[in-house]
Amino acid sequence: MALYKLLLPKMGESVSEATITKWLKQPGDLIEEDDTLLEIATDKVDSEVPSPVKGILKEQLYTTDQIVQVGDVVAIIEVEGNNETSESAVQAEESPKDQATDSDEGADLEIPGMDQLESPKEEITPVHYEHTTRFYSPLVKNIARHEGLSLGELDRIQGTGAEGRVTKEDILSYVSNRGARQNIDHSKAENAPIIKDEPLQTVPTTTVHTVVNGHDEIIEMDRMRRLISDHMVRSVQVSPHVCSFVEADVTNLVLWRNKVKDAYKKREGENITFTPLFIEAITKALKDFPLVNISIDGYNIIKKKNINIGMAAALPNGNLIVPVIKNADQLSLVGLSKSVNDLAQRSRANKLKPDDTQDGTFTFTNIGAFGNIMGTPIINQPQAAILAVGTITKKPAVIETEYGDMIGIRHMMYLSLSYDHRAIDGALGGTFLKRVADYLEHWDSNREI
Repeated sequence: MALYKLLLPKMGESVSEATITKWLKQPGDLIEEDDTLLEIATDKVDSEVPSPVKGILKEQLYTTDQIVQVGDVVAIIEVEGNNETSESAVQAEESPKDQATDSDEGADLEIPGMDQLESPKEEITPVHYEHTTRFYSPLVKNIARHEGLSLGELDRIQGTGAEGRVTKEDILSYVSNRGARQNIDHSKAENAPIIKDEPLQTVPTTTVHTVVNGHDEIIEMDRMRRLISDHMVRSVQVSPHVCSFVEADVTNLVLWRNKVKDAYKKREGENITFTPLFIEAITKALKDFPLVNISIDGYNIIKKKNINIGMAAALPNGNLIVPVIKNADQLSLVGLSKSVNDLAQRSRANKLKPDDTQDGTFTFTNIGAFGNIMGTPIINQPQAAILAVGTITKKPAVIETEYGDMIGIRHMMYLSLSYDHRAIDGALGGTFLKRVADYLEHWDSNREI
């Protein structure tokens, strides 16, 4: 018999690790090809890991709730064969060492200047990057050590990976621009105030003593809720939030949807909701104001080429997930509607793939679905803005006509925009939000779909 080493597969861009949530097979169990061995969770998405071979599960190398890096061996499977280790197992064993991924130690990466830094004549004082609450992959820490980055510098790098993590590209971009920034700083040193190079300050931790009586219940956060909690706290720590509000008359929009929804469902086999209509207006406004479709890296503003809209979706268990519509500005209204329905259905069925939640540049959330009239959402890092819409309600409103003003019943809705004041000021944020409202208010009642 031969031994096959099952690796944790690559699950998408910027995904370097996963948490084992459940083993479906135990040592000694007979496994057929494509049988699911274990369930894993990567960031907010749950996935299954199937067996590519038929055999008997000999050993589980990780237990439930342990974190595993992509490319690590998670299980040993006994398969038919004469050699002690099968050819596929040998390839599997070598691949994480010979191929450079975000989770590797970085020994074989070609990084400019790395050969000089690795000279045995030079001695580099080690920096303990573990003394931080922020996650860094082994590769990122290895590059930081070789480039002589302090913990304060590393903490200041704006990550573009999942949950705002620093990727290989982020740190290499920072290193390549580091010299230019230092030259600029030196040229301004005579007139600039002295600023100490210190790590970002975090909220001080305090010990909270919970008093439990016979009527209280302690509920431990599940994995997803812990991720959401950490993500929200970090967003508030990183971005100074500002919020603007507008009220929009969406009567034309509501009447148009009521007119076309039955025919649309009969033709397409699914409903057309308000969400794709809102997202279309947002994408148009983002094209008008590209400096809202950004992220921030230190003192650099990264203007995004693509418009990828994340739509916050509430799950049946009470948690939250944000699947992303890629290149939303290039989709027709029918395409947006189908993308929204597909992502919403797969979110509720826990069938999202890791890439479905990556690379968002702007987030939209519909709090009106819960009967709320307005809210102040927290920015979804590393983005710079998030827009919320409240419930649509009928209100008496002043209508301007050529014969004078009159009172009428109109469908009204509040929109709110939270944005990062480091890069977006009130003029830009408020004007962008008003533009979204204008697109909704001036909806073409005769539009064909």
